[in-house]
Amino acid sequence: MFTGIVTGIGTVRSLRPLGGGADMRLVIGVPWPDARLVVGNSIACSGCCLTAVAVGPDWFAVEVSAESLAKTTLGGWREGTRLNLEQALRLGDELGGHIVTGHVDGVGTVLSVTPENGSSRWRFRAPGALARFIAPKGSVAIDGVSLTVNEVAGAEFGINIIPHTASVTTFGDRRPGDAVNLEIDTLARYVARLQECP
Repeated sequence: MFTGIVTGIGTVRSLRPLGGGADMRLVIGVPWPDARLVVGNSIACSGCCLTAVAVGPDWFAVEVSAESLAKTTLGGWREGTRLNLEQALRLGDELGGHIVTGHVDGVGTVLSVTPENGSSRWRFRAPGALARFIAPKGSVAIDGVSLTVNEVAGAEFGINIIPHTASVTTFGDRRPGDAVNLEIDTLARYVARLQECP
């Protein structure tokens, strides 16, 4: 489990196919000099929960299935791609964002970025199947960042990004047309499921 509060920006150092198939092994550089990562740690990488299969003093390696590469933005990562990183939540940690599982629900698109007072108003389009789970003043994780939804119009929704968030996440790298990982609020998912049950 995660909170959607990014604790550092990592960088993809290398990618290579696994076993001649479509799976991939990635090495990701970390900004934490005292990370104390161990094999088996779960780390949210731009919203995707990945398991460390090897670690070094300033890196960790993960293995990613073809399914994850196809259903998230991971398939578009290259050497040098910057990633929002968050280590798994520990009991007693502050829950500053919202409950985030690291299970990406779909890929959305950045539609526009507009300065608004001291922040920036961002508009996104969600896949149609996810749109009903996104509600005004609800939570959404975008590339692993916990954010509050301002308004919703069909499959489009808006949020505000303050300068601090832009500076400590990869939002400073994003442009209209870019793909982003979306994770809907866990509570919204279960409320919708309960409404489907007789």
